[in-house]
Amino acid sequence: MYTLETILLIIHIMKIKILITLLLFFISSSVFAKNYHVFGFGFYDVKFDGSQTNEATDFRYELRLDKSLMRIGPESYDFFNLKPFIGAETTSDSASYFLGGIYLEDNMGTLFTGESSNYIFTPSFGIGYYNDGDGKKLGNDIEFRTTFEVSYQMINKNRIGVSFGHISNANLGDKNPGVEILSFSYQIAY
Repeated sequence: MYTLETILLIIHIMKIKILITLLLFFISSSVFAKNYHVFGFGFYDVKFDGSQTNEATDFRYELRLDKSLMRIGPESYDFFNLKPFIGAETTSDSASYFLGGIYLEDNMGTLFTGESSNYIFTPSFGIGYYNDGDGKKLGNDIEFRTTFEVSYQMINKNRIGVSFGHISNANLGDKNPGVEILSFSYQIAY
């Protein structure tokens, strides 16, 4: 018979193995052509009505891969390619979030005027494991994140961006306070 501590340790080790496996799969550079390392920092628990309860600084890393997992629209339009990302976030309150998901990206000039520009629109959706640390209690270990980002692509293909994201457990837990994050990022193409 296993003790509760042993079962929790086994579950923790399994989560780490899954994360490492996903990381190794997605990092395989022989499969992927143009990718981005995304380094971000921002404001955790942003509320525009002043109701924030656990403000903290948010630090984020994502690996965005330029590998289409699925096309959901016409081939002539690159926006309809679902692409994978993996990432990690941590806050100054020791909360941490490890996630994987999909993103789309589109040139905003093409999107609005039909002419290419240096501005890129990148919505994304992810799911992952959240640990409260000393930060805001989000009500569950499994959390979902949606993010909308606008970035400016420089001549060297690197980007600077601003994003607004929401993390929530989609009512999987007893409570679902959610949290909003306003971030700034530097994205390195490789």
